[in-house]
Amino acid sequence: MAEPHIRLTSVSKRFGPAGQNPPAVDDVSLEVPRGSFTTLLGPSGCGKTTTLRMIAGFYEPDVGDIFIGDRRINDVPAHRRGTAMVFQDYALFPHMSVADNVGYGLKLAGMKTKERQIQVAETLRFLGLTGLDARSPSQLSGGQQQRVALARALVMKPEVLLLDEPLSNLDAKLRLSIRDELTSIQKQLGITTIYVTHDQDEAVAMSDWVAVMNAGKVVQWGPPWDIYYHPRTPLMADFVGTVNLVKGVVAAAEGDAAHVRVGGEEIVVPGDWSSLAAGREVVLSIRPESLRVTAPDDGRAQACPDAGGGATFSGEVVRHTFLGRLMRYAVRSGDLEWLVDQPDPGAGAPLEGPVLVRVNATRVHIIPDAG
Repeated sequence: MAEPHIRLTSVSKRFGPAGQNPPAVDDVSLEVPRGSFTTLLGPSGCGKTTTLRMIAGFYEPDVGDIFIGDRRINDVPAHRRGTAMVFQDYALFPHMSVADNVGYGLKLAGMKTKERQIQVAETLRFLGLTGLDARSPSQLSGGQQQRVALARALVMKPEVLLLDEPLSNLDAKLRLSIRDELTSIQKQLGITTIYVTHDQDEAVAMSDWVAVMNAGKVVQWGPPWDIYYHPRTPLMADFVGTVNLVKGVVAAAEGDAAHVRVGGEEIVVPGDWSSLAAGREVVLSIRPESLRVTAPDDGRAQACPDAGGGATFSGEVVRHTFLGRLMRYAVRSGDLEWLVDQPDPGAGAPLEGPVLVRVNATRVHIIPDAG
């Protein structure tokens, strides 16, 4: 991991009288690597926007310290922190042109008109907004407004870029396009970026690092694939994407694998699970794309990978949903219901009736907390 650029040390923030309201941010410590695209992910009210606004300087922490580089910024005014923020509603001035909106911060900073015009033009060109400088925000599409808001932030040449759910007002297809633009721009500039969202797909697709927040705390922090495939709690697994949370009992735990009994079958999960005692109840986190579903007489069932420790469950399709790029099956097997994603289902008829669900043991994650 690169050196930390932004550090939060035991930061807390409460609104309203002490003792009457729970903390909005509760003892958060975090290190954001320099040049990274880091996302604060969580449900509404989890504290992610409050955390972002404390970094920006709009709120002061009640407890703890915030650093940018080696500089403690708790008492530094927002306009002197070297940060720039793009808001959810863009906050463009409706009576100003695109060029005036983008150059507003430079004007406040006292930059001369000619120099300001050059810097604004360069930024508009970089973001593909050349020719729109004389328009008002009301004459722009949602995607163009988003880029103008981003241009207004980037023209200040900030050390840190802060983004507060900037895609939430866009339609689904435009969100995907702008999402790719944002990450491409961030990589080109190499600017340390913190992005706030409640959208798990955005967080996983865009980020180098993800901090998942709940009830004011960071409950897990790491690269997106680790958050997705190795959640620390059932709540985490369920929040980030679709998942099968399956209760099991440890039959034995050796140095290189754990044997877990599930629904009359045994799954041998590779890894050092020696801390798990036999008889302990656990939860298995298994993503739908890690499973395979076939008809009982389909020879391909035996070809499904299981790393020597998987298991096969007999069941029956109770429903299926065509999602274009995949078919999602719900398969009832005794007391279990498996969600299985079959990629590229083609134009053939979906499976019906009895099927086999094959578990790939190498893609199973054990959550010791069975709650």
